[in-house]
Amino acid sequence: MRLNGGVAVSRTENERLLEKQARHESNARTYPRHLPMAIRRAEGVEVEDADGNVYYDCLAGAGTLALGHNHPVVVQAIEEVLEANGPLHALDLTTPTKDGFVDALFDSLPDEFADSARVQFCSPAGTDAVEAALKLVKTATGNRSVLAFQGGYHGMTHGALGLMGDADPKADVPGTMPDVHHLPYPYDYRCPFGIGGESGHRTASRYVEHVLDDPESGITDPAGMVLELVQGEGGAIPAPDDWTREIRRMTSERDVPLVVDEIQTGLGRTGELYAFEHADIVPDAVTLSKAVGGGLPLAVVVYDEELDVWEPGAHAGTFRGDQLAMAAGRATIEYIVENDLDDRAARMGDRLRSRLESTAETFDCVGDVRGRGLMLGVEIVDPKAEPDDLGSYPTDADRASAIRTACFERGLVVELGGRHSSTVRFLPPLVVTKDDVDAIAERFHEAVGEAVTSREVTAT
Repeated sequence: MRLNGGVAVSRTENERLLEKQARHESNARTYPRHLPMAIRRAEGVEVEDADGNVYYDCLAGAGTLALGHNHPVVVQAIEEVLEANGPLHALDLTTPTKDGFVDALFDSLPDEFADSARVQFCSPAGTDAVEAALKLVKTATGNRSVLAFQGGYHGMTHGALGLMGDADPKADVPGTMPDVHHLPYPYDYRCPFGIGGESGHRTASRYVEHVLDDPESGITDPAGMVLELVQGEGGAIPAPDDWTREIRRMTSERDVPLVVDEIQTGLGRTGELYAFEHADIVPDAVTLSKAVGGGLPLAVVVYDEELDVWEPGAHAGTFRGDQLAMAAGRATIEYIVENDLDDRAARMGDRLRSRLESTAETFDCVGDVRGRGLMLGVEIVDPKAEPDDLGSYPTDADRASAIRTACFERGLVVELGGRHSSTVRFLPPLVVTKDDVDAIAERFHEAVGEAVTSREVTAT
């Protein structure tokens, strides 16, 4: 029971479950603090909470649910494994289910990468794939330094945390992975060099090349470079294709393995099956998780065979043999490829972006709309503050949080990212329809309007 003006009121089912969760779960829990719902049912782009409220899900398991919730082909694939009485877990032993997954995965990759590739199954989280990739390139090169990028996010385990751009999660953890060096990432709205545009991108790439060649850079020969081609948690920031090609050129010329983190971008999210295809490059290694397991936990590293110098047992993990995840992953990959969902993501992303840009034209607290495909971000700023030399305004985290809350109250689940958590992020399933996109955009527009009005009322 809870009290409302001294009158006892029964708790809703959402409240009961959330209060119980708060009693038993760690303080590290995040989403329930600002998305106060207990999900009872989920289908496609929608989720329903324990009180019967229905929401458009633009979080979708942080991009994991490429086909949305409980897609029929995923459900069928899981049921077939169960009905066949096959193993649910097989370590790294092969099975027909695993063989089918590997075939589907390699078929989805560009031939010039797949033809000389190997795959390592990891423990089931994306961060485990990053850890494996770090071990791989260090073993193959014999070097220890790793190059990462400001604004990057690669997971929460020891090595991956060391790669992270956001300093807050690392502040209370002494001794993260040493010899990590963070380079500037091209960010049009907040160019690290204060230049912006193509000149800013060229300066960023020249700086990286200078670091690689300067004997006084303070960095020993790198074991590898780890890169997102659309920074996700960093605020949906896409890397320009020309910059990406320059990064690939300079790493290739200097034999620095390039690891592209496709954990959130992979399998159609950005409008291509893989984000590195936008720039028509071939990386040395790719980390995959999220969508690759069809909504179930699965993580792999796919890499050039020249890096495959591991001895047997050099990398392992008990839960690298999840057969249900492999079946769900195969079904998801094949459905995305057969139905051109990467092209669909590009079209639906353009539609959503256009609607979000209309909101930006209406409300000056929207500083920037960016991203690729169905991986979009809207940066919320304080237009009353002093802009920088490029005309960009300071972030407004409080208003961004208010917009997220107003979205939730209107039946729209979104999350925040970027500097000071001031970017509203959109990661709807790739099966989202035009009507869904229009409804999502309309609810977001209304939420921004409410946040603006509330701020003005408070100010008076």
